[in-house]
Amino acid sequence: MADMNFSSLIGIADASVENSRLLSSAQTAKNLVNKAESSDGKNLRETFDAFVGETFYGQLLSAMRKTVGKPAYFHGGRAEEVFQGQMDQILAQKLTESTAAQFTQPMFELFELRRS
Repeated sequence: MADMNFSSLIGIADASVENSRLLSSAQTAKNLVNKAESSDGKNLRETFDAFVGETFYGQLLSAMRKTVGKPAYFHGGRAEEVFQGQMDQILAQKLTESTAAQFTQPMFELFELRRS
């Protein structure tokens, strides 16, 4: 019975981490939209690239993590699981800075057509 309670607590903690990650993404998107609406075209493009890139790479990293099991050795335990989301967020930001403009160009052009 104690194991079941511990397992349910871990499930609740995982759900809480996922909910906070989603809320953080929603707040980031809202901040980016507000920033883009009050800016010029170049800043709009940078904001668009940041939002699309971080969303794409964030989901990509999340999906990749779900397909890999825990290693037999060198696993950081619960602390690694908690901070892995932050690590993925930093990786998504870095990947966005380096490559997002390459695949967001067609989406941005469609976005601009709808705005005008």
